[in-house]
Order: sequence, then structure tokens, then C-alpha cells
Amino acid sequence: MSHSPSPAVVFVGRPNVGKSTLFNRLTGTRRSIVAPVAGTTRDVIAYPVTWEDRSLTLTDTGGLFGASKDPLHHLVVERGHRALKDADLVVMVADGREGLVPGDQDIAAAARSSGAPIILAINKMDDRRARDGALELYRLGFDAVVEISAEHGVGVGELMDAILAHLPNAPRVTQDPEHHETAVAIVGRPNAGKSSLVNRLLREDRMIVSEVPGTTRDSVDSLLTWHRKQFRIVDTAGIRRPGAVSKSGQVETLSVMLAKRAIERADVVVLVMDALAGPTDQDGAIAGAAVDAGRGVIIAANKWDLMKDQGQDGAKIFDENLRHQLKFLDFAPILHISAVTGERTPKLLETIEKVAESRNTRVPTGALNRFIQAITNAHPPVSPGNRNVRVLYAAQTSVAPPTFVLFTNVATKLHFSYQRFLENRLREEYGFFGTPIRVNVRRRSEHRGRGRSEGAKDAKG
Repeated sequence: MSHSPSPAVVFVGRPNVGKSTLFNRLTGTRRSIVAPVAGTTRDVIAYPVTWEDRSLTLTDTGGLFGASKDPLHHLVVERGHRALKDADLVVMVADGREGLVPGDQDIAAAARSSGAPIILAINKMDDRRARDGALELYRLGFDAVVEISAEHGVGVGELMDAILAHLPNAPRVTQDPEHHETAVAIVGRPNAGKSSLVNRLLREDRMIVSEVPGTTRDSVDSLLTWHRKQFRIVDTAGIRRPGAVSKSGQVETLSVMLAKRAIERADVVVLVMDALAGPTDQDGAIAGAAVDAGRGVIIAANKWDLMKDQGQDGAKIFDENLRHQLKFLDFAPILHISAVTGERTPKLLETIEKVAESRNTRVPTGALNRFIQAITNAHPPVSPGNRNVRVLYAAQTSVAPPTFVLFTNVATKLHFSYQRFLENRLREEYGFFGTPIRVNVRRRSEHRGRGRSEGAKDAKG
């Protein structure tokens, strides 16, 4: 049985009976890929949910039984059985339209072997053809049976009520104002070593790791506590070039969408790069998506254990080449790691924490104005029309990422080189380690609520 504070509710069933559709419906997410391809879900996906102020963890497993051409099917089965072993409650999902088939008998036996209570959820009951099939499924002999339509949401509330009835000790949800977790998206091209890195960080085989590119199709969250800090680690599908994605079918396209969504949900993005291959255009495209989204970025050059023959200057040459190819990532720290040996992986967690804190840095208004006035007086900006620009007032409008607005007498846009100059000076003065920063410019007329004298007064503050 699970010793997690939130009981583990594990969904099992033959491929394509609707487990992932049900999981998405109950968690209110699109975390599991739903596609008419048997065996689409490979990894075990866990997600916390609250129902009637009670906390549960729902787990979606890969199809444990049934025909599969997937070369990794044995790993899927292994992880599914592991999830069953840790279950506090099992929900067996069956297809009412197909009725009772031999695979259902096998899954029912596996569910019973877990020793946990079982609820049979007969799915696709919105179809009239499912009525006869449902009668057959009752023969499995489970006491708790709920008829549902995962796609249309029919009966799912009754299913959750039944789950809670079997888990009377599910804890009540309490909000801890001090609790904060850092969401970390592990991204990169296929086969760069993302899943191996997650396994190393979690110190357990949570992700399927193999040499088959694109192994991880789903985005899978794992919680990690390190030095009393909590991280939500998201291992994402390898992001391929758009052309390669379109040729590899619907599942691959959905994988890319989920990976980009993981970037949007993250505080910090770790770009895992194959050190042997070096930086590529696709690495730049992935990192560009993270920067555009305003996320902190760390570059993890993986497989560094295979770079030992590069000599003492190997790291320096590698970093210089990387900085040259990915100029816009000059703020991102570079770590040389090995997911296989564990080399510098503790340093990665330390760096993630530092970048997360840096994203939330706020500069006091008075100090910011004194700094900006000193910089712009020594190096006056010029607008595209070669008009002299005076910065009247500066303000930091938000964090994560740190965003600044400069109110000027004429300019609505500064020259690109001067913009970079300001960003670099802000970094030198205030750090902003590993995080993009934004500098916007507005003319004074856009800020009529604050007169020039008031801005000057604040600047002195």
C-alpha cells in the first residue's frame, strides 16, 4: 500500500478503453495524450486532485495487456505493475461497447492481486451498443461498478464519489501559505538524455529510459524535495523539427504540443543538450521558446563523461562555441553534467533554486531610478530618429520575468544595441541569474498620471 499522504488511485485497463480520456476529465487537464492509437500512453502519470475537499493522487498507466507493436511494451507493463503494487484503490476501466473480452479477465486478476479495493468503471455507455456489453462486464464479480462516459463526462462525479467512499481516510486539503514549489521543465531534442536525468534527480526509475528516440510521449510530473525545497520535475517528449514532427504522425505532434505547454507551466527550463553533438539550431529553437515565455533557462550539457578526452580546455572551447551559436542565451548558466554517472547533478538542483529566486528579484524604485539615471547620463540613449532621449522615470512593473518600463521624453523604442547594453548593466548590478529580463520604453504622454516632478521625487527616494 502507498504511504503517500494522498491515497494513490490507479487506473488500469486494456489499450484504448478510455483510461486517458477519463484521467483528463477527472484532473481537468490534457496531460495524457488521447489519440486513437492503441498503447499511446507509455509512462505512468500521476496527478493530484481534490474532490469534496479531499486530496487524492490519480495515476494513469500504460495499457498493461493486449497486442502491442511497441518495442518498449515490456517496460510499460513493468511500470504498470509497480503502480498497481503501490495502489490504495484500483479503478479498472472497461469498454462497454466491446463487452467482456479475455484481456479484461487478465486485468481483473492483476487488479485483484494488488490487494487494494477495486471499482469497475464501464466506459462509453453513451453508446446504445454498450448496454449488452455492460451486462457481460458485470460478470467480473466486482461489488462496485459505475457506468460512465469519459468523453462526455457522464457518471464521472458518481465515480469520484465511489472512490472517496472507499478511501475514508483521504486527507482534507489545507492550504500552507509558506508552501511553494518550483516547476522545472526538462526539455531538449530526442535522445539528449532527459529521462535519464530525471531518473538521476529522483533516484528512482520513474521514466522509461531507452535508446529509442522519442521514448517519452507524455509530459510526466514528479515531485522532488531537496534541502527542504520542493521541485516539480516535468520530463517532456523530445522536441523535433516541425517537418520531422509532421511526418511522424499525430502522437508525435501532440508530444511537441505538450512539451511546449510544459515550458509555459514552468518556472525554470533545463535545456538538456547532447555534449557530443554540441548545440544545434533545434536546441536554439527550444531555448527560444523558453526565453519568449519568460522562463529561467539552464543549459545542461549532458554525457560529459564521454568528453574527458577533450583535454583541460575542452569545457572552455565547448562553452565558447555554444555562446557563439546561441548568443541570445548569454545569461543562461552552462553546466557540464552526466545523467549516467551523476556528475554535477546536485549542482543542477542548486542552480535551479538560484535561477528561480532570481526570476522573482524586485529592485526598489528609488535605487532603480538612481542607477538608470547614472547609466543614461553617462551613456545617453538615442532614438531611431537620432533625437536625444531623456529617461524621466523608471519602474519595475513585474517579476518572473523581471520587467522594467522606462518613461522617456520622446522614444517609444530604443536601438537594439542600447537595449542590450541596458539589460547587461542591469544584470551586472542586480544579478538576474539565468532569467531573461524585459525592458520596455514609453513616452511620458503615456504616463500622464505621474508628472515629471513626481517621477523625479521618486527617483530621489
